[in-house]
Amino acid sequence: MRCREPFHSCHPQGKKMLKKAKWLAKEAQLRIKYMISKDCIFCQMAEGKITTKPILDTESVFAINDINPVSETHVLIIPKSHVESVLTVDKNHGGIIVEMFKAGQRIVKEKKLSAFRFAFNGGKYQHVGHLHMHLLAGGKVNWSKL
Repeated sequence: MRCREPFHSCHPQGKKMLKKAKWLAKEAQLRIKYMISKDCIFCQMAEGKITTKPILDTESVFAINDINPVSETHVLIIPKSHVESVLTVDKNHGGIIVEMFKAGQRIVKEKKLSAFRFAFNGGKYQHVGHLHMHLLAGGKVNWSKL
């Protein structure tokens, strides 16, 4: 007789569904934390108010490993100055965008990545209201988590 409790471990899809539910709960907690924070979490990192372990740190950008990676390599490249999103980028931000790509290029070379993607999220897909670029590489990308 088959188990009919969908989140039970003996259900054929139970373990998979339970794992996804746990991930969704963790993601929801992080999003709520970011939304109710008075200060931008990436600005706090850039100012040294929140301790990070940057992979790369320059005058205008820093890069960190994503705390919820969706691929083997998942790095966030973040400008130190606050830019809300891709929708607020204008001609004055050209230098910052170039620096973000230069940082990404440097990381790609240092990690010897032969296949990779750079990605920006916007709207409901942007979890933190501060422009950042994702560097993704290694294995299949779980786009639903990005």
